[in-house]
Amino acid sequence: MNCLIIGYGSIGARHASILSETGHIVHVVSKRDIKDFPCYKSIKAALQSRDFEYVVISNETYNHYNSFIELNGLGYSGKLLIEKPVFSQPCLLPQLGHENVFVAYNLRFHPVIQKLHEFLNGKEIYSIQVYVGQYLPDWRPGTDYAKCYSAFRNQGGGVLRDLSHELDYINWIAGGWKKVTAIGGKVSDLQIDSDDVFALLLEMKNCPVVSVQMNYLDRKTRREIIINLKDHSIKADLLHSTLEIDGEMTMFEVEKDLTYTMQHNAILNGDYSTACTLKQGMDVLNLIHAAELASKKQEWINISDLELIS
Repeated sequence: MNCLIIGYGSIGARHASILSETGHIVHVVSKRDIKDFPCYKSIKAALQSRDFEYVVISNETYNHYNSFIELNGLGYSGKLLIEKPVFSQPCLLPQLGHENVFVAYNLRFHPVIQKLHEFLNGKEIYSIQVYVGQYLPDWRPGTDYAKCYSAFRNQGGGVLRDLSHELDYINWIAGGWKKVTAIGGKVSDLQIDSDDVFALLLEMKNCPVVSVQMNYLDRKTRREIIINLKDHSIKADLLHSTLEIDGEMTMFEVEKDLTYTMQHNAILNGDYSTACTLKQGMDVLNLIHAAELASKKQEWINISDLELIS
């Protein structure tokens, strides 16, 4: 299958490598000269060169929307995966069919999240506690963290967007958010102007109390979930791929690129049961917007209070 990767930073290179290794023909749009794959300087030039059946938008977050609009304007109607978060801000979308558009929340394909989604279905959930933290200077070895997009709010950086996997999977496993309050911002001495810590408190459709803490500060990376149900207590560790239910632990084998590979395979094979749809990706973006608004106003924001974009 002919695949086009728009943007060839670390995540774009990862998508290109995975798709190439699984037998697909990969082309790239990048301002840089790329030796590993055929490279074009613009989306228009790429689409004029051949027909692509699958496109991945993996450039900077603040460029996602313009790339999406350009693809639509050039008549592309194949399958499209947009890196998370879908856009940097809520925005209006062209009135076209979006059934082939997905957002790259690949943690949905993590075996622990898959098992949680299956186990929680139909059960009464009392509370969910989510924690994710990683020291930003350690994220991208060999790269100056102060110059990467994560450091800049106007480029789509900040923990609410960078770590929005957590916001997506709680929406997925707990039925969507109803209201949120939050506190956060830039609190450390990191050389960034984006938010480095945020704490959210939410009411979800299927859970009355959900808390999410996320930061760029943990020197020892953590990605954990604690869930209490009517009849069960659960602890999940996504870094160590463990799931503990009522004290009984299960360990999962998760190779480095497993969730990315599963996500691509599902979309390309037409199995959309797990992949994050464009609408669901916009739901996460609306939640991010609501959390920022709640933090600024120091109040609760109901989903009905927002002029939702989807």
